[in-house]
Amino acid sequence: MASRPDGDVWNIVDNDKDSQHYGRNFKFDFSYISSKEIKDVVKDYVWQNYRVGNKTIGTLYANLMYFKFFEVFAKARGIKTLKSLSNTDIDNYVSYLRTCLTSRNKPLKYNSQKAALDCLKNIVRWCQIHRPNDVPATEIFTGNEYIGVNRKLKIDFIPDDVVAQINEALKKEENPYLKYGIIILQSTGMRIGDFLKLRIDCIKPHLISGYTIEWVQHKGRKNKAPMPVRSECVAAIEKLIEITAELRDEADEKDKDTLMIWRVPKGRGTGSVSVITAQTFSQDWFRDFIKRNNIKDANGDYYNLTSHQFRRTLGTDMLSKGTNINVIQQVLGHSDPSVTKRFYADVKDKERAEVFKSVGVIGNINQIQSSAFDNVSEFEWFKANKDKCVAGLCDGYCTKPVTDGNICPRLLKRQKCYTCSRYITTPEYLEAHKQHLANLEKQLEEGAIYGEHYAEHFIPTIEVLKVIIERLEGLQNGN
Repeated sequence: MASRPDGDVWNIVDNDKDSQHYGRNFKFDFSYISSKEIKDVVKDYVWQNYRVGNKTIGTLYANLMYFKFFEVFAKARGIKTLKSLSNTDIDNYVSYLRTCLTSRNKPLKYNSQKAALDCLKNIVRWCQIHRPNDVPATEIFTGNEYIGVNRKLKIDFIPDDVVAQINEALKKEENPYLKYGIIILQSTGMRIGDFLKLRIDCIKPHLISGYTIEWVQHKGRKNKAPMPVRSECVAAIEKLIEITAELRDEADEKDKDTLMIWRVPKGRGTGSVSVITAQTFSQDWFRDFIKRNNIKDANGDYYNLTSHQFRRTLGTDMLSKGTNINVIQQVLGHSDPSVTKRFYADVKDKERAEVFKSVGVIGNINQIQSSAFDNVSEFEWFKANKDKCVAGLCDGYCTKPVTDGNICPRLLKRQKCYTCSRYITTPEYLEAHKQHLANLEKQLEEGAIYGEHYAEHFIPTIEVLKVIIERLEGLQNGN
């Protein structure tokens, strides 16, 4: 293996044939790092991880992009060496990331903030093993910088009603790449990077009946074992092969057998034939598809569709039908079934989805509408007695605490009625909800030694509380 390149600009070609970026030239530019000491550390981190294959070139390149945030912060603070960093510096860096704006003058997304901190954390962790004299001897990361109520809150699988809207919209979709691409993603659950590198010979006849599909799982650097596939998926791939047949003679040699090629209509490379990018397919086209077909979630907002949700939905559907977790693991290509169980296979419980849907959140209790009640007389009673209805609840209102002269037993027993359709809360109780969430998470953490059964008592309430907090914060912020 050659020695570390000289200069501040390195051009490294990805020669890994199993990589999504095979043949791509990555230009690493370290010139923006002002401190010579920090620059040397970052260069060493990139080169050594590339040399031994710990990280792919694409991952290292993305890391270097995120490190730019730390460079701006360090330069402003006069930080010239990683060894001088303290926990206070990390806290200040997190605060700085929260104020950062993108090139479009929008706040830096939460996931991007986390990625920027993780980049710095990865470099420091690597140095602790390989260059311990260049980083602090004491721990500077708490591990709690990006967890808690700010986590992205969502049901990971695509709800059935949204799936139905998507499939109905596909019937009239005019973009064949998007139409047939979504069918393939729904059928296979493959990652977007693998899908965009799918080969035209991926379909093979099954030895007994039907067909199987094979593809390269770039993340694990191995070929996917042949998987039985539905006839709709086979038909979708055949359609794409037919559509792209005339383009193959113009494509680069490495892309001639790639399924998802097109003629670039505008921007960089206009008129050339190349592989469709993830940005185009899963961001631009998905966004337009959702808005064009008015596909909305339970709250009436445009559904935030991502390519990875098809993968999670497939795993969820399989588990809900009683499929063994090890079979789901093989289908999704996970190295360990615990990954499948923890992140992908969540029983599609309609009651759970309905809980999120029916959480009562309103900006002003005086603006409550009659639709929240069974009849007009109940509505009139609540308007006259709403100031009394908070009795027994420390963080909201009960719209029907008394039935036939009897106080609701649930209200008497729990006094925390988050999942009841009669429960309503407002922004004035936001801090109370946050405090309750913090207390529950602390109990969950301290009670971890008691196992999953102990956790089951807390997790449902924690999930609902996070949704309540997110919506109340949205109301406060005018969203």
